[in-house]
Amino acid sequence: MSVTDTLLPDTAEPGHARSPVATWAPIAIVAVLLALVPVFVGDSRTWMGLATGMLLFACYATAFNVIFGSTGQLFLCVGALAGVSGYATPILADEFGVPGVVALVVGTALSALLGGLFSWVSVRRSLGVIFTGIVTLTFSLGFHNLLLGQRELTGGETGLRIQVGGDTVLRELVPAYLVFLGLLVGYLVLYRLLQRSSFGWAFSALRDDPVAAELAGVDVARYRIWAGTIGSAMLGLAGGLWAITEGFVSPTTFAFGEVDVETLVILAFGGIGTLLGPVIGSVALTVLDELLRDAGQLRVAIFGAILVALFLGFRSGVGPAVGRLARRVLPTSLTDRFR
Repeated sequence: MSVTDTLLPDTAEPGHARSPVATWAPIAIVAVLLALVPVFVGDSRTWMGLATGMLLFACYATAFNVIFGSTGQLFLCVGALAGVSGYATPILADEFGVPGVVALVVGTALSALLGGLFSWVSVRRSLGVIFTGIVTLTFSLGFHNLLLGQRELTGGETGLRIQVGGDTVLRELVPAYLVFLGLLVGYLVLYRLLQRSSFGWAFSALRDDPVAAELAGVDVARYRIWAGTIGSAMLGLAGGLWAITEGFVSPTTFAFGEVDVETLVILAFGGIGTLLGPVIGSVALTVLDELLRDAGQLRVAIFGAILVALFLGFRSGVGPAVGRLARRVLPTSLTDRFR
């Protein structure tokens, strides 16, 4: 069994025909449920902050799902790619007078360009999962050092206060939450569209067996580069928006330990290669983390033990496991709508 087979459970969905209800109902239900959150906790700064952070990591995990869950490219620079736009956007806007929207577009394009470059190098050098991870992890560590070294632009370890967006509703709790909810829904729609297009079939073939996919006529290099570029653009857009809404960024905002590890855990927990895996994982991990807040020094140990137990019991993720259980209990016509 290859490393890819170990890390990528058989949960990806090829782009095959479904009715419109079956295709879009899961996204609509998630959107409605998450839109109700401000109704119940909109007056709490703490809970709204947690909820917005939850949506941010769901966006990160969805973007990472396009790269890793679809084509097996282990990018260990999720935080760095988000941080490229997260820093480029406010620097361009505040230091060089570029309009905020234009700065965000440029920052997103920079992240996309870097992601596409990593995929191109991976393809050209025939790098496997582990070696791709090492290359991108090196970039992540280098980016962190760059932020610390370029203190004049980035503020170094003390961080960077951001002016762009300060006079808009983006700095308010509920509007910021709704912006990231809209971004997440947009990402889920994009992921579903990719599944239903020729990309879906190609990604499924790549995940199962890249060699067989190439023999079947799939342009492996092109689809991997597309996946890296699209997923990295999604990371960049989320990172840039987060910088604007928060009004402050620092190297820890996009650090490997703070972003990449949590994103990978979220995706593995919810189900790699599944539509709603990033949402399920992000919600579950946010709630679990909050429940353990009063555990003190035992918090990390308890958190780790629970995760190990869940991964041992649900090797392909909680989402696919629940789906398999539902298909055994409920009529097929009903469960097919939520795959």
